[in-house]
Amino acid sequence: MEHAIEAINMTHSVFGWIVFGIFVFGYFFIASEEKYRINKAKPALFIGTLMFVLIGGYYAINGYDTTPVHHELEKLILEIAEIFFFLFVAMTFIETMIERNVFEVLKYKLVSKGYSYKKLFWLTGLLAFFISPVADNLTTALILSTVLYTIDKEKMDFLVPGAINIVVAANAGGAWSPFGDITTLMAWTAGKGHFVDFLYLFPASFIGWLVTAFLLSLSLPKGEPYFNAKLAAPKIKDGGMVVVYIGVFTIVLSVLLHTFMHFPAMWGMMFGLSLLKMYTYFQKQKAPTQEQINIYANMAHVENDTLLFFFGILSAVGALHFMGFLEYVHDMYGAVGSTTANVAVGFISAIIDNVPVMSAILKADPNMGVDEWMLVTLTAGIGGSLISFGSAAGVGVMGRMKGIYTFNSHMKFAWTILVGYFVSLAIWYVQFEILGLY
Repeated sequence: MEHAIEAINMTHSVFGWIVFGIFVFGYFFIASEEKYRINKAKPALFIGTLMFVLIGGYYAINGYDTTPVHHELEKLILEIAEIFFFLFVAMTFIETMIERNVFEVLKYKLVSKGYSYKKLFWLTGLLAFFISPVADNLTTALILSTVLYTIDKEKMDFLVPGAINIVVAANAGGAWSPFGDITTLMAWTAGKGHFVDFLYLFPASFIGWLVTAFLLSLSLPKGEPYFNAKLAAPKIKDGGMVVVYIGVFTIVLSVLLHTFMHFPAMWGMMFGLSLLKMYTYFQKQKAPTQEQINIYANMAHVENDTLLFFFGILSAVGALHFMGFLEYVHDMYGAVGSTTANVAVGFISAIIDNVPVMSAILKADPNMGVDEWMLVTLTAGIGGSLISFGSAAGVGVMGRMKGIYTFNSHMKFAWTILVGYFVSLAIWYVQFEILGLY
């Protein structure tokens, strides 16, 4: 019966390559959403669901036991649900803070001080880098891209480099924390490094981001955002700061539950959502109607396209994994060596989601020391920045800044990210391989 529960490797079959071709076809339209004016969620959801439908049909037509397909779908649903609900709650908190004028007040405080576009660029980047190790890269990118967009909604030569800077900083900041990115969390829980080992990645992460940020800053406009001194300072609506406190508590709780009790990260987020809903209930008992928080109205503003994109792309990559195409990652280590393969992982994770790539590496379990495991953690974490939708942070910002931060606008500055990527690798090599400081 053992053979009945094993998945069939389809990488050498015509059918397998046809399904792979569907992935490439969908990926083309995802990358070309600006040209063809098709939201990236549509092709992603189409290929993600279609690929498994075809795989299931292939098993059924040929009389194979479909149990492996069912098991793969069950694992995939759990993986998607964790990300889906985590995103949903994070976006709900952000939309509620927007509605309560939290970001308008923050924008006013920044702009009223006369900060230049360049200073605002560096400030949001630094915040992204140092918040993401605690709050995770996705939540950090969503919050700061919202702040960026409220500062100036029209200055493209500020918004595009600023958005890229936030994505790169959030991913780089998450790379040196065991729970700053899901890939680092996977490596940590798999025992590939102790907590302190990840902290040694700080120099490589920080200096790499710093180089990219400097290159991006060269294209920033001069001057500062328009500020009308005659306008009255905006005020946070009733309960706005309570929402902020509940949001911070929710993130901290999610990290603690995941770290010490191995709960899915979304569990703490859903508990935080329950606290938010409970607070809105009690607020309605005492607040005037016009000041009450309508949580469902805020949920209606959540970027559903972003959530559906994640469902589709993770399903598509899951199909590739099920068919055996990610086994080529394992073969790569044997063919080119650990260091070269780990460097290549950064580019692979930019094209294919870094979660299944890291999962494939951990399952292959190549014989590597702590230095190489930290390298692959670094490259998988920051490599996603090379393409706009190569990381959760990038996808989140694309949804938050539609029509501004796109695949094409990102790729115009991709060379700056590539330079920073190689600088990070050089720092890692000097620190870990030459000086042995880890």
